[in-house]
Amino acid sequence: MALLSRHIEPDRWQPIGIAELEANALEVVRSVNNRSVIAGPGSGKTELLAQRACYVLQCGISPAPQRILAISYKRDAASTLDKRVRARVHPELAHRFDSLTFDAFSKSLVDRFGQALPERWRPTPDYEIADATDPIVRDFLQRLRPPATVGTVADIMGIAVKTFEKRHVVAVPLTIDPIANPSPEQWAAEQFWENWLRGGDRSYLTFAMIGRLAELLVRTNPMVRQALQLTYSHLFMDEFQDTTQVQYDLAKSIFRGSKTVVTAVGDYKQQIMRWAMAMDDAFTPFETDFAATRTPLHNNYRSSPDLVRIQGILAKALDAKSVSAVSKSPGTIVGNSCEVWDFPDADAESKGLAKFVSDEMAKYHLKPRDFAVLVRMRAADYMVNLAPAFRARGLILRNEAAKVGQVALQELFSEVVSETLVTLLRLVTSDRAGRYWTDCLDTVCAMRGLTFDDEDRRAKIAKSLDELSAAFAAEFPTPVTDTAAARAVVKRIIDFVGRNTFVMKRTIDMDLRLSKKVRFGDRYSAEILGEAFNIFNHQNVTGVNNTGYIIGGTVTAPALSYNSSFGSVTNSNSNFAYTSRQIQIGFRFFF
Repeated sequence: MALLSRHIEPDRWQPIGIAELEANALEVVRSVNNRSVIAGPGSGKTELLAQRACYVLQCGISPAPQRILAISYKRDAASTLDKRVRARVHPELAHRFDSLTFDAFSKSLVDRFGQALPERWRPTPDYEIADATDPIVRDFLQRLRPPATVGTVADIMGIAVKTFEKRHVVAVPLTIDPIANPSPEQWAAEQFWENWLRGGDRSYLTFAMIGRLAELLVRTNPMVRQALQLTYSHLFMDEFQDTTQVQYDLAKSIFRGSKTVVTAVGDYKQQIMRWAMAMDDAFTPFETDFAATRTPLHNNYRSSPDLVRIQGILAKALDAKSVSAVSKSPGTIVGNSCEVWDFPDADAESKGLAKFVSDEMAKYHLKPRDFAVLVRMRAADYMVNLAPAFRARGLILRNEAAKVGQVALQELFSEVVSETLVTLLRLVTSDRAGRYWTDCLDTVCAMRGLTFDDEDRRAKIAKSLDELSAAFAAEFPTPVTDTAAARAVVKRIIDFVGRNTFVMKRTIDMDLRLSKKVRFGDRYSAEILGEAFNIFNHQNVTGVNNTGYIIGGTVTAPALSYNSSFGSVTNSNSNFAYTSRQIQIGFRFFF
């Protein structure tokens, strides 16, 4: 896909990378007011946001140095949207698009401005991420002894452990002063906050607690709130159906009543995070608070006509007001698109599935990766029955829910480190690397802080990738077959990338001074002068988020979570040496 120019007139702009957008989607892309978009699976909600970002950036609707903020519930959604935008606009525009999770956005605010919180709510700068697990909450509640004015121990023990955090700790926005005459539940929640903020050498916070602190921060610090409003001309909220009350309150406290244009997209029927504090209905309060116009999408670009028809039946059963989708995907399925199979026992089911996959592979020349077996839960239990049947036909099942240490395999594959390693491995093991070569070049250049127009240094990186491919082929001429060789392969790739090799983008500062002096006789003269600092208004980065991973989990089962805001710009053009473009004109008279 060819990158388009930096600027396009709004009336000449066309969707990028796709054939067309349906009328309602194009209306939202070009809209200047707040919108809520409710549409089913495959309707192109994420693509709509990507196209809207392209339109806003390329047409100058969001002029530099303003930015676009896209926040999602899950990390993979934030990453997908970020990749789509970067593939469609010029790199100089793409760097003004921030795609983060709600948790990463909240944490970045607390990390940068947390010491501006009221003292009562101020965490230690070295706070740690933790989970309020049932055993931890139960043990905490059992140790509480409320004063007589609050209640009894029995009142505290009557608090539900599983919902304590959701219903009491983070249920409502934080108050600056303690609650007068608190209920037993409110008192227990205040004690929990006090214990986790100041009960040890450092504070411990859950992501929901960080979200509440971030909301209090922007609510009590007008300068921080105004800075965010001025920075972000547009706000996108993806997967909005899974938004929690904590996350919604944060977005509302920052952007409600501001000039920031907000677009929220999602689908009631795809809500899967109700168990993780998701609101029952996030769209209705959003449309009320932000005066947003609801716009439905009708097309389905993912599923064949038969599958869309089946999905429509299920959608009507879940929501009688559901709008029927129109399939825009060609009907490529041979035979039935959906069947229900009934087996007498687990053994017959395993053999039947294995036979079906094997026959389909042979008949249509398919590969194992073209098939997936989905189970509702406990995939490891199904593997016990399925694996032998598939192995008998020469097929190997991979349980992506299996854990490597404390991390699920499917989560491990989505880590940035894993994605980088896999991309480099594809480059060095393929005869025709194709897009993997470009992906590797962009990844390594980003680590080295190289801009798109830094052609000389990018050429050196490209040469080093070619040398890596040649050296790897010589060192590993055949596929590895044992653990030691696999470790050697990974080490070779890591040695190429290097450790602690991320650097900030280079700084460029060009100033200009012009003056003209005119004499009047022997004693008098006048001088007119003009000065411009950072004449090209280059963004000189002076600070980035350098937290790569966040330690979470528990003491017995610690876990690392990738910080999706790692590497994002936190400060630029904001010191004595580097500022945004400034122009001044002066006049001096000599006598």
